[in-house]
Amino acid sequence: MADAALRLKSLVEQLLGVPLPVRIRAWDGSQAGPPGAPALVVRNRRAVRRLLFKPGELGLARAWVAGDLDIEGDLYATLDLMSELVWERGEDARSLLQMLRDPEVRAAARGLVKVAGLPLPLAPPREEVRRARTHLHTKRSDRRAISHHYDVGNDFYEIVLGPSMVYSCAYWPNPDTTPGATLEDAQRDKLELICRKLGLTPGQRLLDVGCGWGSLAIHAAREHGASVVGITLSQEQAAYARKRVAGEGLTDRVEIRVQDYRDVPDGPYDAIASVGMAEHVGKERYLEYAEELYRLLKPGGRLLNHQIARRPQRDESSYSVDEFIDAYVFPDGELAPLGSTVGQLERAGLEVRDVEAIREHYGLTLRRWVANLEADWPRAMRLAGPGRARVWRLYMAACALAFERNRIGVNQVLAVRTPDGGASGMPLRARTWGA
Repeated sequence: MADAALRLKSLVEQLLGVPLPVRIRAWDGSQAGPPGAPALVVRNRRAVRRLLFKPGELGLARAWVAGDLDIEGDLYATLDLMSELVWERGEDARSLLQMLRDPEVRAAARGLVKVAGLPLPLAPPREEVRRARTHLHTKRSDRRAISHHYDVGNDFYEIVLGPSMVYSCAYWPNPDTTPGATLEDAQRDKLELICRKLGLTPGQRLLDVGCGWGSLAIHAAREHGASVVGITLSQEQAAYARKRVAGEGLTDRVEIRVQDYRDVPDGPYDAIASVGMAEHVGKERYLEYAEELYRLLKPGGRLLNHQIARRPQRDESSYSVDEFIDAYVFPDGELAPLGSTVGQLERAGLEVRDVEAIREHYGLTLRRWVANLEADWPRAMRLAGPGRARVWRLYMAACALAFERNRIGVNQVLAVRTPDGGASGMPLRARTWGA
C-alpha cells in the first residue's frame, strides 16, 4: 500500500501541532493534504531520513539543497504557507530522541521508519559550510566567509543580477509615474541616490567598502567625478571590477583592492559608502567597524550605511542566527536591529542625520533576481552546480517574503563626522539630495 505521504503528513502535524497547509506528494506516488494546495514533493527516502534526524529548518534545507525535496506549484505561496510553521515558530531542531518522548510522535515516526529506513545521519550536501562558530570575524574567517558567498562565479552572478551587477536593494520609482522601470533603472537610481546623499563633487575621495563588482565605484567616478577606492575580500569580484573599470576608461579615478576594512592605510576620505557590507561584520565587531570608518573619514566627511535590519526582540540574548542562511548562504553573517546600528555609529563619534527605510524596495528587487535565475535555470545549474542554484532560489524567494511581511527591513543611514564647532556641512532641509 502506497501511504508514505499520509505517514509523513501525520508525523509533521504531530511535530507542529497544527494541520499542514500544503500537500505532500511522496516517491511512492501517494499524496496527502489539502486538495489544490501547493505540494511538497518528497522525491526519495533520503528526504525523510534527513528530516527525522534533523527536524526543523536545517533538515528541510538539506533535503532541498540535495534535491530530495522540491515544490510543485507557486514557490512564494508555498514558502509563505510554510513560514509560520517552521521559520517563524522558532523551531529548535530537536533531536529524534527528544521527539520520541511523545507517544503519538513515537507512533508516527515508527511508521515512517518502516517506509524510509532507520534515520541514520546522512552527510550534509557539499554546499553546506562546515565549521565551528568560534573566533568569528577575524580577518581569516571573514575572507573564508566572503569567498563562500561571492566566489560562486561571476557568470552565475550575471544571470541573477543582470547587467547592473549590483547586489543590494534597488530603489524603485513610483509605478504610477514610471510604469516601465526595469531592474537596471532601479539599480542606477539607487547608485545615484547614494552619491547624492554623500554630496559627491569632482575630485573628492570616496571609499567604497565591500565594493562588489564595482558598480557604485564606476558610477561615482563617471557621473560625479569622484576618485574612488573600492575594497573587497573576493578575488573574483576584484578581477571582474578591475576589468569593468578598465573598459570604462576610469583606471585613473578608480582603484579596486582586495583588502580588509581594517587594513585601509590611506585615509582620510571625503565620503564612505558601506552598502550591504555591515551584515558581514557581526555584532561583536560592529563598534570597531564604525570606529574604523570614523577614523577613515575627514572632518565633515559623510558615511552612507546601507544595511539589512532584523526586528528587535524583547530578550536580545535569545537571538540566534538563521540556520539555513548561516550554513548555506552567509556564513557568520548577523543582522542587527536598526536602533542598535544607529547607536553604534553614534558611539563611534558619527552624527546620524537621516534614516530612510526602503524595505518594500527589497521585495521587488529579490523577485526580479529570482525571475532572472529561473529564466536561465539550466545554465545557472551548469555554472554553479544544481545544489548551489537551489540554495539561491530558495534563499532569495524566502527573503523576498521576509521583506514583504515586515520580518526584516533595510535602511540607508546617513551620518557625518561633524567637526569640532558643530558645522556639519549638511543641508538645512533633509532629502534635498533626491530632488
